[in-house]
Amino acid sequence: MSKIPRDHPRYHSLKTREKISDAMKEGLVHSTGLIAHGRGEAFDYLFGEKTNNFADISEKVAACVLLLADDPVISVNGNVVSLSSKDCVILSETIPAKIEVNLFHRTDERIRLLTDRLKSDGSKKVYGLSGDAKITGLSHDRGICDKDGIFSSDLVLVPLEDGDRCKALKDMGKKVITIDLNPLSRTAKTADITIVDNIIRAIPNIIKWAKDLKEKDGEYLREIIDSYDNEKNLKESLDFISKRLNSLD
Repeated sequence: MSKIPRDHPRYHSLKTREKISDAMKEGLVHSTGLIAHGRGEAFDYLFGEKTNNFADISEKVAACVLLLADDPVISVNGNVVSLSSKDCVILSETIPAKIEVNLFHRTDERIRLLTDRLKSDGSKKVYGLSGDAKITGLSHDRGICDKDGIFSSDLVLVPLEDGDRCKALKDMGKKVITIDLNPLSRTAKTADITIVDNIIRAIPNIIKWAKDLKEKDGEYLREIIDSYDNEKNLKESLDFISKRLNSLD
């Protein structure tokens, strides 16, 4: 990784880009993952590269839903692991929740590399290797999952998701939380809870909320969930973009 001075105005963004680039060279990230990251970064500019109120609300609700779930799973791909592996492990232990590697461009080698990275960052068990089950209605490799992981879960956190799997998971009766900087995406519109935020900020904030709320009773958590409106929250994120663009000289 090249030396980027800390006083560079794009320091954090450039460091994140390098993580993705290095992970591709190591075989963790598919080349198309670079395109996906760039698209998300463009939206992050529009949100001021910070966690806004609408995102914080969604992250709080996500923590509540995860804590109340019977069998939650954090679904990860190459981009997620390269950017947030340690945070995903911490979140999985805090809830607790399972972690499963699920890939569109699936190879046994990438599954192994990503599993090894998660384990080196502290995960005791990672699902995704067996691929002994199928998400109903998906013909591509993201439909391949573990019977004891995503297939049997009641809730799936799917950071950096594609819309057709999100819909397929919901059609199977699962609740879906997604992290997506594009509030106009199919996933954002389909998920039960959409967190419009950068994953490198979103996962740590969900962890913070989960730790704060972990000792609260179920009724308290359900009241927070019942007060949430995902469609309204998405509208607020779009309103934010509109107002910010109109305020720029």
